[in-house]
Amino acid sequence: MSRGQAEHLMPMLDAFLTRHGVTWHDLTRIGVGVGPGNFTGIRISVSAARGVALGLGVPAIGVSALDAIHRMRPDVTAAVAAPRDMIYVQAPGESARIATAADVPDAVFATDPDALIAAIASCAADADAAMSERPKPLYIKAADAAPSRDTAPVILS
Repeated sequence: MSRGQAEHLMPMLDAFLTRHGVTWHDLTRIGVGVGPGNFTGIRISVSAARGVALGLGVPAIGVSALDAIHRMRPDVTAAVAAPRDMIYVQAPGESARIATAADVPDAVFATDPDALIAAIASCAADADAAMSERPKPLYIKAADAAPSRDTAPVILS
């Protein structure tokens, strides 16, 4: 979905719960993918997870997409597409980094969204909720944007 994620997220979650015969109050924790990934989508999902968890009085657990891929395939170098023909990668036991696909020819991407969602849920279910921080987006590289070099206008004197 290229636009409208924020408007569609909660109705999609509600439909998912209904389809599986579960209500919001049946939930004991909220698992959310924290990235790396689409900047806006990650921020929307993390904000929604934190809000729902707060409203329900349950913990929210953030899970890296790379960790979720490792849940499905523990011995691979997990990968997620990044901007500008780059990929985010993480080998077992290493930190996540950004690379070119040519530099990591054996990288494994999650090709089944449902399996990735299930892996995120599995990671969240196994996490120690008491030790987990509130979820926040996972940033592997610094932002591309920079503050303006122009002198800011004087608004109040």
